[in-house]
Amino acid sequence: MHRARAPADPAALLRWFDVVQRRLPWRETRDPYRILVSELMLQQTRVETVRGRYLDLVATFPSFAALAAAEESEVLAAWSGLGYYRRARDLRRACQEIVARGFPTTRDGLARLPGVGRYTAAAVASIAFDEVVPALDGNVARVTSRLLGSTADPTRRAVRQRLEAEASRWLDAERPGASNQALMEIGATRCHPRAPNCSGCPLAGSCRGRLLGRPESFPARRRKRPRVRESWRMFVVEREGWLLLRRRDAAAPFLAGMWELPWEPIESSGSTESRSKDRGARFRHAITYRDLDVEVVRAGAAPAACGAAAEWRWASPSERAQLPRTAMIEKALGALARGEAEEPVR
Repeated sequence: MHRARAPADPAALLRWFDVVQRRLPWRETRDPYRILVSELMLQQTRVETVRGRYLDLVATFPSFAALAAAEESEVLAAWSGLGYYRRARDLRRACQEIVARGFPTTRDGLARLPGVGRYTAAAVASIAFDEVVPALDGNVARVTSRLLGSTADPTRRAVRQRLEAEASRWLDAERPGASNQALMEIGATRCHPRAPNCSGCPLAGSCRGRLLGRPESFPARRRKRPRVRESWRMFVVEREGWLLLRRRDAAAPFLAGMWELPWEPIESSGSTESRSKDRGARFRHAITYRDLDVEVVRAGAAPAACGAAAEWRWASPSERAQLPRTAMIEKALGALARGEAEEPVR
């Protein structure tokens, strides 16, 4: 027979968290604006990527009112390189609603804001306003699945309710926000998907997955959407330091409304015109489920095969920095510069 789980001990969880937690800038504030910004930025983005960008964004837009009053293009420019740009648009809309109607202080009220789901609402409500509600992100869903020894799919509503009930057992009524962050910290730093490190984990005695000797089995792995590989040729067209950019249509399936270098699928680029270039370079880039293999070339003009765009413009380096742009611009220029630097002198 397997040993019974130890009862939940929220105080032990907080003692562990107070000692080992990572020092992150959004953990040094109770300002609901900054907490909301950090939670939206952290969706589907690594902590180390967000850390510096978060400080830049709240310095540029220090309040709900400042971000609400900004043009969408300004917010997207500050968000450039973080991907999933709908989050930036939702953040601006949420700030506009907050300025107009006030900031909700409960999970249910926050969940009615644009782009704010149940997890984000619970995280902000517990951290900023001490509401005793569980915040079930992907990390916490994995941790609580292992605590229960559950193989069920955490995205199912009934399963999420069960996992939230388990997370609630670990909430300290005086510090619910810290308790939620402690569970997130365990998921991010110890309870990894494939190789959990149970040594020193404050939940170890209460974890059915560990007591069964196979914590990595919980929850059962879901089949991921198959990734699609695409090959692009991207064109750098410059005139005296000014770079030709095009803006994606607002209805584009990804990177909508963002500025980018002209490009075309390599499969459709067999013409002599499209291949006229000085020298090229390559880099790889991932967008959602797409894995891009990108060839970068210099050209005198954007080939006709690049197709139509919502808008074209020439942009100086200083202007580019102010535009909502894809991270591929800097990647392409960097790859091309490295390739040219390595070109042998003749």
